[in-house]
Amino acid sequence: MSAPHVPVLMNEVVDALAPAPGQTIVDGTFGAGGYTRAILATGASVIAFDRDPTVRRFTEGLPGDRFRLVEARFSEMDEILGEGVADGVALDLGVSSMQLDQAERGFSFMQDGPLDMRMGASGPTAADLVNDADPAELARIFFVYGEERESRRIARAIAKRREERPFTRTLELAEFIEKSLGGRRGAKIHPATRAFQGLRIAVNEELSELEAGLVAAERVLKAGGRLCVVTFHSLEDRIVKSFLAVRAGRTPTGSRHAPPVRQGPAPSFRLLFNGARGPTEAEVAANPRARSAKLRAAVRTDAPVWREAA
Repeated sequence: MSAPHVPVLMNEVVDALAPAPGQTIVDGTFGAGGYTRAILATGASVIAFDRDPTVRRFTEGLPGDRFRLVEARFSEMDEILGEGVADGVALDLGVSSMQLDQAERGFSFMQDGPLDMRMGASGPTAADLVNDADPAELARIFFVYGEERESRRIARAIAKRREERPFTRTLELAEFIEKSLGGRRGAKIHPATRAFQGLRIAVNEELSELEAGLVAAERVLKAGGRLCVVTFHSLEDRIVKSFLAVRAGRTPTGSRHAPPVRQGPAPSFRLLFNGARGPTEAEVAANPRARSAKLRAAVRTDAPVWREAA
């Protein structure tokens, strides 16, 4: 079965990973298997992770001697695989086009479906949060995770409406948020965009999963192994940027006006390139979802794994 879409920055990710025959690469976000197929084509083996049980259908035709799918969170890769076993780790963050296109998953405010948003098959749904969370907590989710400036206004309106009847459908919530904000008024994005992002991140604990996943990747990588992470919004990118800067030893050195920062453990990563790389104009034209994508990559050094919190 072929993948329904081409992953964002696929060529750049494969180039940065530089997989080769005999190597083992961890695809931490299997999805529809786009990265995995490209990596397998180089002759390398792939151990893929995905907490979404519906993705197994995309494993059809993959070589059983060089591919394995683990139905688990990528933050668990070190517990499952052990330390120093992988030559590369790739993470493609956020919700996939496949999940957005499935109305029954409840991710999209453009299609009607149950207010679910779970990437896995367990845990509270978006409906649970919307209908049960304290208004202050809802506002925090919208503001912190969705970067929604009208977070309190939306939360108050939701709290008042849910007293009459609970929210159960995606379009119902999206239309209510739009109405509570006074309509679109020429806005470039749908008024519910940021609130839906906040809910999705909260439901799936995406930021804490990312933080734990970066630490897990550090542990599973061999010396010389490569970590490649593709992000789609500033919250994710800041976490990845900060983690790699710290792990690469790029902490402030102080100045004549301030004492030097205490030296930490030996750097466990070396940046593969400075800053982040984005998509080409041709890729954005072919796939508008790629517009906000950023790739950061680093090489694992031979220094011991950091045992303190990231």
